[in-house]
Amino acid sequence: MRRLYFRIYLAVLASLIVFALAAGLLWRTLGESGGAWQGGEMVAQFAQNILPPVSAEPAAQQAALEKLSAGLHTDVSLFAPDRRLLAAVGAPLSVPEKGIERGLFDARMRGHPAWTVRLPDGRWLVARRVATDRPFRHVPGLALVVALVLLLVVVAIAAHPVVRRLTRRLERLQDGVETLGRGDLSARVKVEGCDEVARLAMSFNRAAARIEELINAHKLLLANASHELRTPLTRIRLGVELLKADANPARKAELERDIAEIDQLIEGILLSSRLDALSEPEVNEEVDLLALAAEECARYEGCSVSGESVIMHGNPALLRRLLRNLVENALRHSKPPVSISVSREGEGAALRVSDQGPGIAAAEIETVFEPFHRARQANSAGTGLGLSLVRKIARHHGGDARIEKSGPEGLTVLVVL
Repeated sequence: MRRLYFRIYLAVLASLIVFALAAGLLWRTLGESGGAWQGGEMVAQFAQNILPPVSAEPAAQQAALEKLSAGLHTDVSLFAPDRRLLAAVGAPLSVPEKGIERGLFDARMRGHPAWTVRLPDGRWLVARRVATDRPFRHVPGLALVVALVLLLVVVAIAAHPVVRRLTRRLERLQDGVETLGRGDLSARVKVEGCDEVARLAMSFNRAAARIEELINAHKLLLANASHELRTPLTRIRLGVELLKADANPARKAELERDIAEIDQLIEGILLSSRLDALSEPEVNEEVDLLALAAEECARYEGCSVSGESVIMHGNPALLRRLLRNLVENALRHSKPPVSISVSREGEGAALRVSDQGPGIAAAEIETVFEPFHRARQANSAGTGLGLSLVRKIARHHGGDARIEKSGPEGLTVLVVL
C-alpha cells in the first residue's frame, strides 16, 4: 500500500510540474512577444512627439533622441530613410532590414528584443531596453526556475493530505480483508465518502456479512443435526439393551460398536462446531500439562510420559481431549510403545507424541489435520476427526499442531501451546 501511495503522490506532482512548465514557457513566449509590441507602440508615440523634423540639424536630433532614451530607459538609434545613421544613444543597434518599409515590427537583434519603427517622415527608429541591475539578471530563466521550485514545494505540501487520505482508506480496506481471511467473520470497514473506494468498502461489508451469515447458518445446522441424532441413537441403544438373552452375542456386540462409533462421531462434530463458534476458551484454569499427560497415559498400555512440569492456563477438559486423541490415534495406526514428551519452549509449552508406526506420505503431512481425512495406508477405524480436533483445540489455546517427523522409524506430532 505504501508503493501505491507514493505512485499516486508522484503522479499528482508530475502532472502539476508538467502543467507549470508548460504554463511558464507559454507565458514567457507570449509575454515577451506581447511586451515587445506594446513597447514598440510606446516608442513610436514618444518619437512622434519629441523628435524634430527630418530637416533639423543633427545636433537637434541627437538632443531629442537623448531625451527619448532617458524617458524610456532604452538604447535608441535614428536612421535616415535611406537607412543611414543620423543619431544614436547607448549601445549601437543594427540597421533596419531591407524588407521593412513601414509600420511596427518586432525584431531580434543580437539575441535581445528590439523594435523597429517607421516614422511618418520616412526615418527609422530602432530601440532596445536597457538591462537594469536586477537580481539574477545574468542568469537566464533563473526567476522562472525559482518560481517553479516554490510551486513544487507548495503543491507537494498541499497534495500530501489528499493522496494520504485516499490511500489510508485503501489500507483500512486491506486490513479488513486480511482480518476476514484470518477467520474473524465480524470484520467490517468504515465507509467514508461517496466515491469508488467508498462503494468498494460497502461491497466488502455486504460480502463479509453474507459470508458470516452463511457460515453461522452452516454451524447452526450442523450442531442441530448432530444434537437431533442423539435421540434416535439413544432409542437404538435402549433397543439393543432390551434384546432377548438368546440374541446373537456377536451381532449384539457389533451393534454396540456401531452405536459407540456414531456417538463418538456426533460428539466430535458438536465439539468441532463449538470450537468454531468460540474465539477464546470458555474455561481458563491453571493446568499442569505433564500431570495431565501422565493421567491420560495411565489409561493405555504401552504409553510412557517424560519431560518437565509446565503450568499453563487453559481448558482442562479440552486439553485432556487433545491428549486422548493423540494417544488413541498413535495406538490405532501404529504399534506400542507410544511416548509423550512435555517441555517448555520460549513462552509456551511443547507437547510431542511419538509412535513406532510406518509414518505417512509427505503429501499427507498437512491434510491429516483436515476433518474426516484418513491416511491411505491407515485402517478404517476412527471417525477422521481426531487430529482435526487436536489442531482446533491447540489453536483455541493460542498454539498450533503439526507433523514434526514422519518416516519408517515412526511419526511425531508436535503441539505448541
